[in-house]
This record gives sequence, C-alpha cells and structure tokens, in this order.
Amino acid sequence: MDRSTEKSAKPRKIGNGGGDLLDRLEHATALDRPIRGLAKAVRSRIGPGWVRDALHGVPIGHPVHPPLATVAVGCFVATAILDLTKSDPMAARTVLAAGLATALPTAAAGVTDWSTLHREQQRVGFVHALANAAAVGLYAGSLAFRIAGREKAGRFFATAGLMAASAGAYLGGHLAYRLAAGANHAEQVSHLVPTGWHDLGPISDLPNGRPVARRLGYIDLFVLRLGEGVTVLADGCSHLAGPLHQGRVTVENGEPCVVCPWHGSVFRIADGAVIHGPATAKQPSFETRVRRDGVVQVRPAR
Repeated sequence: MDRSTEKSAKPRKIGNGGGDLLDRLEHATALDRPIRGLAKAVRSRIGPGWVRDALHGVPIGHPVHPPLATVAVGCFVATAILDLTKSDPMAARTVLAAGLATALPTAAAGVTDWSTLHREQQRVGFVHALANAAAVGLYAGSLAFRIAGREKAGRFFATAGLMAASAGAYLGGHLAYRLAAGANHAEQVSHLVPTGWHDLGPISDLPNGRPVARRLGYIDLFVLRLGEGVTVLADGCSHLAGPLHQGRVTVENGEPCVVCPWHGSVFRIADGAVIHGPATAKQPSFETRVRRDGVVQVRPAR
C-alpha cells in the first residue's frame, strides 16, 4: 500500500462545530459566578406568588416565554422584510416599536424561568439572554435613528439586531429541544400502564402522612397515605423531573399539596394540578382503591 492509500485509509474526524461549541458552553464553569448572583437576585426579587406564577405560565398551562418571544422575533423579522422591500418607513417603525414593547414582558418571563433551571441550562440561557439583550439594544438604536430621520442608519442597526436575535433564537432552540428547558418532564402514563387495576402493596406497609416512592412497571410513583386513603401521582416533577416523594407535604387553600424538593413547584395531591410554578404541566395522577384484604390498587386517572 503506497503512502497516498495509507493517508486515505485513515479515518477522518467529522466535526460537529455547532454541537461542539454548545457542549463547551454547557460546561463553561467560568459563567457560574455571575449566574449564581443573577439567579439569586431574580428569585429574591420575584418571590413566590401570583406574579411569578403568571410569568412562568401557570394560568395557561405551559411556559409563557416562548409565545411572547415568537411575537417579538416576528416583529423584528417583519421589520427586516419592510426594510428590504423599501416599504413605508412608518410601517417599519410601527412594527419595530411593537417588537420592542413585547421584548420587556418576554425578557421578564424568560429570566424567571431561567432562574429555576439546572446549571448546564442556565449557562446556555445566560448567553441566550446576552444575545437577546444586544438585539434589543440594537433595535432600540434603530428606532431612535429612524425617528430622527436617519433611515439608512436605522436599517443598518436593525440588520445587526436581527443577527443578534437569530443567535439568541438558536440558543433558545437548543435550550428547548436539546436541554428540554420548559418541556413537560412528567410524561402522560396511560399508554405505559396496561388497562385495569394493579396491585401496589398492603396499605399497612405505607407510613401515614409521609410520602414514599413505589414502582409500577416502568413508572416511579409518589404514594401518600392519609389515614385510610391513599393518593398516587407520577413521582418525577413535570418541571425538571425532581423526586416528589422527597418533597414536603403542605396545605394550600385547605387541600393537601406536595412541594417539589428541587425548585419548589407545588402540586395538589388529589389530582396533580399545579398550584404554584415553576412547573406549568399537571402531574399525572392515579385512581386508587383498597381491597378488603388491605391491598392498595391503582390505575391511571381517567
């Protein structure tokens, strides 16, 4: 075999530039110090209550940041189209102003969600926020130039803003689809469990008033006995899969609830409904019954 054949026979490393860069970003510990300070400040500034729940998206059942971001980015893209086609400058200014107005609640919702993520997610989210902040600054400058009658400078700043917003959107997609930030981590269980009732064990084996973990096939369960009644939920928190059986049992509006030990999401034990975020998706629940011989049986709630 000649030298040229030897060289061609050597395996070539096929790079994944974008993926490698994002992998390094996820493990960039140099970002941890500002992240810790900012996340703590956000959590202390936006404490538990209806404001934080609204920013997480609890009332609508899924995170509110993505749809708000879609509106803002849509306005910025529309501005670029109006600039490219040299349409009415007033229309471009109006659409651009709408995008900037939407950016504030979008950022508030985003930073609230970000403050309760895992560290790897927070590192990517931190750079995502910096890119979007740069985009907003550039678009604000663009609007100022346009109002002053300097349309050419306004279009230049808008183009730069779109590049920054595109980088931010790319990182946001990585957060959502690769790192599963904002996704429901408590998959619906009805298709994982055969129909009918399933034995969970004797009720006498369950401590009264203290949640424990049990397993049903592939599913980890949160099980709580209160007197002669037993309540069962999927154990992995819908926010980021925290173990609910390690959480604290509390009472909200007269109803027993469990607080996730990882990020403080509160679920009503009776049906898994979200009482407080950051979780927005309902926790899968199970129907229960106790046979005459004391064996607890469960099936997915209908």
